[in-house]
Amino acid sequence: MINLASSILILAGLFFYLAGSIGLLRLPDLYTRLHALTKADNLGLGLLAAGLALHSQHLLTSLKLLLIWLAVLAASATSAHLIARQARRQETRR
Repeated sequence: MINLASSILILAGLFFYLAGSIGLLRLPDLYTRLHALTKADNLGLGLLAAGLALHSQHLLTSLKLLLIWLAVLAASATSAHLIARQARRQETRR
């Protein structure tokens, strides 16, 4: 049963990664692309980390995966904010 739940979480995470990648390619402007990447990829990574944590069966490994996910959440939010702010500044200079 744990293997099934782990597999479902990992597949769901891969689906969100795919959705974020398609959003990057298909959406019209920088802001919507950033939104698609940060939201879909963060959720995808969270689901992947949860699936891998279930599969590992070691508490220390699960905690490391949680810490990695939290660090990526903070880094992606910060980098998306910096990219959007710089793009906004360049738009106002014109």
